[in-house]
Amino acid sequence: MSLKKFVVNKARPLPVIILADTSGSMSINGKIDALNLSIKDMISSFASESRLRAEIHLSVVTFGSKAATHLPLTPAHQIEQIENFVAQGTTPLGAACTIVKDMIEDKECIPSRAYRPIIILVSDGYPTDDYKNAFDALINSDRAQKATRFALSIGNDADNALLESFGNDVEAPLLFAHNAAEIAHFFRAVTMSVANHSKSQKPNEPMKLEFVNDELADDDLDIPL
Repeated sequence: MSLKKFVVNKARPLPVIILADTSGSMSINGKIDALNLSIKDMISSFASESRLRAEIHLSVVTFGSKAATHLPLTPAHQIEQIENFVAQGTTPLGAACTIVKDMIEDKECIPSRAYRPIIILVSDGYPTDDYKNAFDALINSDRAQKATRFALSIGNDADNALLESFGNDVEAPLLFAHNAAEIAHFFRAVTMSVANHSKSQKPNEPMKLEFVNDELADDDLDIPL
């Protein structure tokens, strides 16, 4: 039999994009420290995952003094290090949404063979730029509509109505973290869920967040009922 008949299937990219609020208010009560540690732990976990079926790619877009691509979309096992986030400035969410929309629509960045993206928005405040058109353009774009989207409201001053409109998981349209520990709990749940999703038989289906009872008690991470 000819060796040409044997084809090695290459793992398909599974994009995970974090929209992270790094405005000045995130410096309070250890929030930015928890976010830094959580993202580093996520990268370490993703890097160790099997790449037989899906290869997890990660990007982080921050919005603080300005919106910026803090980490370009990169295979997790190739990420050697990531600079710490610095909490400063205002909350230019609209500019960050434009960056993410351009990223997910770029067929060179995310090829057609990629699995549906997972997009996560975390914020502790209200947008300070003219965000509405950019926000709507992102969530109404073809790829973002097909993506799995989660939102985390941090503290007591976030724009919960806006964040809830971002999420598209009907069981958990908006999650809440009241302190730094709960930010870490949320990201552990996301990390575990993405890892399991990447190994599932259907990585192109919408992803559900999985919660470990001993880590995420009801009083640790609020899910609206």
